[in-house]
Amino acid sequence: MRDAMAAAPVGDDVFGDDPTINALQERVAAMTGKESALIAASGTQTNLLALLSHCQRGEEYLVGQEYHTYRYEAGGAAVLGGIVPQPFEVEADGTLDLAKVEQRIKPDDPHFPITRLLALENTHTGKLIPQAYMERARKLVDKHGLKLHLDGARIANAAVASGLSLAELAAPFDSVSICFSKGLGTPIGSVLVGDRAFIARAHRWRKMLGGGMRQAGIVAAAMDYALDHHIERLADDHANAEKLAAGLSQLDGLDVEPAQTNMVYVNFSSADKAKRVSEYLRKHDIIVGTAQRMRLVTHLGIPATTIDQIVSSFANALKVL
Repeated sequence: MRDAMAAAPVGDDVFGDDPTINALQERVAAMTGKESALIAASGTQTNLLALLSHCQRGEEYLVGQEYHTYRYEAGGAAVLGGIVPQPFEVEADGTLDLAKVEQRIKPDDPHFPITRLLALENTHTGKLIPQAYMERARKLVDKHGLKLHLDGARIANAAVASGLSLAELAAPFDSVSICFSKGLGTPIGSVLVGDRAFIARAHRWRKMLGGGMRQAGIVAAAMDYALDHHIERLADDHANAEKLAAGLSQLDGLDVEPAQTNMVYVNFSSADKAKRVSEYLRKHDIIVGTAQRMRLVTHLGIPATTIDQIVSSFANALKVL
C-alpha cells in the first residue's frame, strides 16, 4: 500500500485535477451504483457532509440513539448546520422501529422542525442489517418525501457477510458514507456517494469545512489498493471474530455476544473488572478498551495465529483478579 501511495500520480484536488483521486471517485461511484463520489479525510466528515447537503438549518434528521451520526461525531450537524436530531432507541438487532420512526415524522406545522432525512447504519456494532429492512425504510421515506442516508463505514464488511454487492447494499439510499480506514486498512480516507447534484453540494460544504486537499492522490492510491486487496480478506476478520467469541465464551465470568462480522462484545460484571482486565492485557501487548461492555475488533493486523493467545491472556487476566 505504501508503494502504491509513493508511486501515485498527483495533481491538485482543490482544482479537480488530481488523476488518482478522480479515478478513485469514479470507481467507487460505479461500485456503489451511484452517479458521483467525493473523497474526504474521515467518515465523520463524509457523514457530516451528507447531513449538511440533505438538510437546511432548522430541519430535522431521524437517527438511532447509538448511531455514529448522532452519538459519536461531536454534534457537528447541530453545531455547524443548525440541523435538529430526532434520536430513537436502537433495537437489539441494530435497526430502528420504523413504526416509531413514522410516528415522529413531524407534520407540516410552523411549530416543528421540518423532517428531512432518515439516517441508518450498516453494520451497527458489528451486526449485519437485513436488506429487507433497508427496503422497508426506503418505502417509508418515499411515502413521506424524505431522503435516506447510510453510514456505511463498514459496508464492505456487510457486503462480505451478506454476499451482496456494494451496489445492492447502497441501492435503497440517496447517499452512503464509506470509511476506508476501518477494516479496509488505509491510514486515512472516506468516500461519500450520491447523485451529481448532491455531491456538488457536498463538495461546497467540504471546502467550507476546510476539507479540501491538494496532492491527495497519495491518499486515494491507498484506498484504491484497499479495494483491490482488502475486501475479500474481510472474511478472515469475520472468521477470527467468530473464533475469538467462541474461545472467550468458554471462560467463567464473561458474557460474550455472538459475532456476526468483525466485532466481539464482552460484558463484564462490573466496570472495575473490565478496567483491571484491560490493564492486564495492555501489559501483555494486547490493547483493548476499558468499557464494561468491551468491544474487540478483528482486523488485518490481527492474524488467526494470535486468537488463541488472546483468549489465553483473557483467561490469565481473570485468574489474577
